[in-house]
Parts: sequence; structure tokens; C-alpha cells
Amino acid sequence: MCDVQEGSTEAALSHNWLSRLQLNGLTISSMIMNSKVMKIGLIDVDGHNFPNIALMKLSAWHKTMGDHVEWAQPMFGHYDRIYASKIFTFSPDFNPLEYHTNEIVRGGTGYDIKSRLPEEVEVFTGLDYTLYPQYPFSVQLYSRGCIRHCPFCLVHDKEGGIRSVEPMQWNPNAQWIEVLDNNFFANPNWREAVEDLKRQKLPVNFSGVDIRIMDEEQAAALNSIKLKRNIHIAWDLPQIDLTPRLEAMTKHIKPYKIRCYVLIGFNSTKEQDLQRLRTLKRFDIMPFVQPYRDYENKRKPSNYEKDISRWANRTWLFKSMDFFDYEPRKGFKCSEYFK
Repeated sequence: MCDVQEGSTEAALSHNWLSRLQLNGLTISSMIMNSKVMKIGLIDVDGHNFPNIALMKLSAWHKTMGDHVEWAQPMFGHYDRIYASKIFTFSPDFNPLEYHTNEIVRGGTGYDIKSRLPEEVEVFTGLDYTLYPQYPFSVQLYSRGCIRHCPFCLVHDKEGGIRSVEPMQWNPNAQWIEVLDNNFFANPNWREAVEDLKRQKLPVNFSGVDIRIMDEEQAAALNSIKLKRNIHIAWDLPQIDLTPRLEAMTKHIKPYKIRCYVLIGFNSTKEQDLQRLRTLKRFDIMPFVQPYRDYENKRKPSNYEKDISRWANRTWLFKSMDFFDYEPRKGFKCSEYFK
């Protein structure tokens, strides 16, 4: 969805970056190339806690068209167009009345799960790293989508099945690489991606490694790459026993290099939660417990979910005691949750 402020002919188009913009048969790219130099404003609605790839692409794209791009300043100046990107539904929205512009184009999952960049911007591999000078790393994607249809996850609904994509521009000042693929080894071209990462000679941080499909070749490939931080895996579904996969993975990768996300509060019992965490503890793998949050952000974590998260996500607590012995409040032991 997209809201467009009144005040211009373009504003009457009511569009967003969910699809290619068209006016009299012209796509957004031809509209930009055949128009005057535009002043573009950007709003990172979620804050500047991590580089927003959509905004980085839009900025680089517009700059190749000769347009001026900057972070939108409220109450000062006038913009031909403002792009606002929102990833998380829980991020507070901005006040459009504070900005002087012909139109505001809203996009991102926080506004609409079907949000899409225009095709010519989506396939554009340029990134404007000058937007986020505080982050000294490259962001990279070798694939989009996922092979899974997890009911608690939006990736497949938003991006579809797994497909390889052209790697994006590297940050010339990068000290490490953030690989943001949702399911890195589901990419049929994962071997080429591994070799490309090795050529950069920089530490790498992986966001999405699916242990359910990992074999020993993939585990060895991971171990051949210099890692920035822990490899992130996930044990979301207690109905699936990952013990054999953990055994295979730890043959090639030291447990201290692995961090496992554990989803709770979504079709799991307290006993199943604790069984997964105790199994990870047996392998000396640190968990990161995440209580389930629905898309509309209406669900709130229970006291049990808060307590088991505090215990499991603090290394010294997790390693020094069992959850049954943890006392989050005076006079209350967490073994009470299981009576």
C-alpha cells in the first residue's frame, strides 16, 4: 500500500514501490530519465539501526539518474518525492505533515507484506553506502526467498521460493560482510557464493543457515570462511529432532561459533521448549530464545516466555544453572511453571 500526499499531478497517481509505476505507458525509470533533476528525500522509519537495502538501492538508482538524494528533513526544504521504508510493524510511523513534498511513497513489510520495489530498481545492484557511514561493513545477498513455508514466517509469502540473484555492490570501506540470505545453502549456487566471499578476504557474518538441509560439505565450507561472529541457525519447530544435524555440524564447526535461535510461544509446550534448550546445552551451543510475535504485533510474551528468554539469552546464567533453578524474582523458582 502507499499513501501519496496531494499537491501535484504525480501525487494523483497514488502509487508505491510495490509494483512498477506507469503513466501513459512509461515506467518509473523512463519517467525519471525524461524529467528534470529531482530532489529526493528518504525516511528510514525503523531508525538507523541497520542499513535499509531498499533505501540504499533507491538512492543509488536516483543518483545514477542525476538526482539529488538526502535524508528527508522535516519542516525544511521541499522534495519532489520522499521514499519512506518500514520493515517492522511495531515501528512508530512518521508524521507526513512535517514534510514538504509533492508525494510520499511508502514501502516495506511494515506497511504491506506485498511491498515490492519497481523491477528496474530491484534488479539494480548498486547500493549507496554513504547513507550509513556508521556501519563499516558490506551487505550482501546471493539469493532471495526460501524453500520453507513456515507458518510463523513471512519470507515465502513476501519473496516466494528460493532463487539466485546477482550480488550487490561492495562497500569499499568494509571491514566485514553481512550476508543476509534467508536460507543461504538452499541457493543452488551456494558454492559460487562461498568462493565469492572468500575472494573478498574479509570476515563474514551469516544471517540464515538452515541446519535442516546442512550436510558435511556445507559445514566444511562454512568452516573454511573467516567468521565475524557466530553462525546463526534455528530450531523453530520442536517436532523436528535436530540432534543428528547438530552432531554432523559440530564435527566441522566448533560449538562456540554457533548460535541457535529458538522460537517459543508458537505451537510448542514448555516441556518442548526446555528439551530443545537442554539439547543445545549438551552440545555446548548457545541459544537465543525468541518469543513469537505476530505480524500485527498484537501478541505479548507471557511471564514464562520472558523468564526463559532472560535465562537462556544470558550466557553465564544458561551455563551455570538449569532453568528449574533460575529465580527471576525473589521467592519464585522457574520449576513452578512445570507443576
